[in-house]
Amino acid sequence: MNHTFTKALWGATAICLVAGTAPALAEWAPTRPVEFVVASGAGGGTDQFARIVQSIVQKHELMPVSVVVTNKGGGAGTEAFVDGKLAGNDPHKLVFGTNNQWLLPMVTKAAYAPEDLRPVAAMALDEFLLWTHKDAPYKDTAEFIAAAKAGGMRVGGSQSKDTDQILSKHIEFATGASFVYIPFKSGGEAATQLAGAHIAANFNNPQENMGQWRGGLVRPLCVFSPERMSQTDKVAGDMALSDIPTCVEAGLPVEEYRMPRTIWTNADVTDEAVAYYADILAKVRETPEWKEWLARTSQTDHFVTGEDFTKMVAAESATARTLFERTGWLVSN
Repeated sequence: MNHTFTKALWGATAICLVAGTAPALAEWAPTRPVEFVVASGAGGGTDQFARIVQSIVQKHELMPVSVVVTNKGGGAGTEAFVDGKLAGNDPHKLVFGTNNQWLLPMVTKAAYAPEDLRPVAAMALDEFLLWTHKDAPYKDTAEFIAAAKAGGMRVGGSQSKDTDQILSKHIEFATGASFVYIPFKSGGEAATQLAGAHIAANFNNPQENMGQWRGGLVRPLCVFSPERMSQTDKVAGDMALSDIPTCVEAGLPVEEYRMPRTIWTNADVTDEAVAYYADILAKVRETPEWKEWLARTSQTDHFVTGEDFTKMVAAESATARTLFERTGWLVSN
């Protein structure tokens, strides 16, 4: 599955296209607290994404009302999207997720369809790394794959048949490895399980494993990106993110796997309200706090909305369907 997305930076002109006309942006604003519903448990990457946006909005007083964050990670995250569906045309609820919004209904009997929600924005691309425990017997990716080919290796990630497990299937198909995948409520929980040596590896973004890496409990083997990461500040000992080889360099032929951080609202919410939130999120990404968060969590700034977002979802959905047919995961809702 290709998790690289076409870059589209939207300024005021693009936001006006969503709304129809510029004056409409001033015609709507929230009149009561806005709820950010997170499609994962506390501590994971999606939770951190929602909370950094919340903190920036409140610190810079970007909205005239308060913002509350609610975690609804049940049903592998479907609980949050169902909540968004049931909101009807109420514009005071935004759902924070990833590509799981369109992936989950393909692999589980979900009580929502992707078209029940409309995209507001994708704001960042999350890198994925292969992590193992500090005391693992394999010293590099090649030794890890050799061990995984023997079968029975316990690995973990966030949710079942979601982004992390999909990546595990890419690795299996590319290398002949065979994993026993253990789903957890969030990437943060998977990182904790790896730090305690309860699983052999996880497939996680930097932010969810960074604390354990700094603490010397886990170590990264490779990054699923065409190029090494750019951050040169030392993280653990004398090692920086830029020292982590790409997985192709390390002998694992999965060139690229990255995940968008996405925001949704109910499909019946008005264009004016969607344009309002797109404008607020555009302001969020201009703040020093957002730029610092991107750098700290090793994510790529990537802002997409409107028709470009819709096209991105259509292309990704088609690619995902092919993979799910191969794994036998595809279901009919």
